[in-house]
Amino acid sequence: MNIEITTTPNEADAKTISKGIVDFNLLKVPNLEPNEAEVKFFVFAKNEQQQVVGGVRATCFWNTLHVELLWLSEKCRGEGIGKALIIAAENFAKENNCEKVFVETTSWQAKPFYEKVGYTHIATLNDRPKGHASHYLTKDLS
Repeated sequence: MNIEITTTPNEADAKTISKGIVDFNLLKVPNLEPNEAEVKFFVFAKNEQQQVVGGVRATCFWNTLHVELLWLSEKCRGEGIGKALIIAAENFAKENNCEKVFVETTSWQAKPFYEKVGYTHIATLNDRPKGHASHYLTKDLS
């Protein structure tokens, strides 16, 4: 057995492991949404000059909205723009058959914000990154 680590995999090798997990998943959950059905999207907040002052990057996958990031410029915080961005993302997700939301945030970021807009804290991974914590939250969209 040869174990190999690479940051530049052969395309065929990469496809082999991707197909392997897809096939395995389909054996366990025959009606599972295919990876190709994943919908990546962005929600932007723009000022009067059409400059981006905030936004969300997210993915709809396996009936779940994955909020990958939410950012607001310093001067836009506390004005309800973050809530509007999240509501827009959640509405888009519902239109794409999502029933749940999952988000990861760190101890210096937005845990209180997510809790304020209805998310439930489900786990914490301490010392990630070192000296801080990663928090995992969820929300039911139904």
